[in-house]
Amino acid sequence: MATIFKLAKAVADNKEEVSAEKKSTKNKQRVLALSSRGINYRQRHLLNDLEALLPHFKKDSKLDTKFKLGVLNELAELNNCNNCVFFEVRKRQDLYMWTSKTPNGPSIKFHVQNIHTMDELKMTGNCLKGSRHILSFDKNFESEPHLILIKEVFTHIFGVPKGARRSKPFIDHVISFTIADNRIWFRNFQIVEKDPTDPNKKFNDKDVSLVEIGPRFVLNVIRIFEGSFCGATVYANPEFITPNQIRHSINIQKAARYNKRKMAQSKRQLKIANIDMSEDSANESNKED
Repeated sequence: MATIFKLAKAVADNKEEVSAEKKSTKNKQRVLALSSRGINYRQRHLLNDLEALLPHFKKDSKLDTKFKLGVLNELAELNNCNNCVFFEVRKRQDLYMWTSKTPNGPSIKFHVQNIHTMDELKMTGNCLKGSRHILSFDKNFESEPHLILIKEVFTHIFGVPKGARRSKPFIDHVISFTIADNRIWFRNFQIVEKDPTDPNKKFNDKDVSLVEIGPRFVLNVIRIFEGSFCGATVYANPEFITPNQIRHSINIQKAARYNKRKMAQSKRQLKIANIDMSEDSANESNKED
């Protein structure tokens, strides 16, 4: 009997240890956020807004190189981060955002468009700094495999884990990701309740509303790589057009309009010259008569 009792006690102790380990398991997500050199004021303010909204972000100094992006994996390891958000700036106007799960991947490259910072928008919404939020994804994220992968990466990067550093135990805003025109639209809303402190008033779903806080921006997927800032291409957006091609087509249209205007001016000058010549010949014939 003593042996059976000892065995039963050992099994119970093992179960308690396993349950204690499960309870102590935490979602440790830390994100390293940095940019390349050449970033302008609006792009820098967008990065500052994201750092203010997400308490598990850790901002680092600017990266000197734009070609050896594998260095970011080492920087993330040195800063004890398992995610990375990198703002890559080209020609001081084109902004590309890299989101990566370091050090093994995957990594996603986006083209950032229509940037509006919180200072620029001046919305009436507000939230507690360091508070947690709810992530809201459009149902279209479940339609294609690459969108499912993007949703999972965004959940790790933009989702503030419980008990994260500098975070407060409150949920008072919603971050939404919506797909429209084959692009991902980022919005941030405050959760507003009407008279939440009134004990006599019954709670109703209609009493809750959303007020936008900011910032706003649009993400256009370019490529998804298997590794972290490297590796084979898992997905490439066939509809993506580079900003250089867009500017080139705009310049061609401007040149075509300029050439058309110059041709019209030359035709008009030639027509005026022909009219003057005909008038001169008519005057000479009258004088001879």
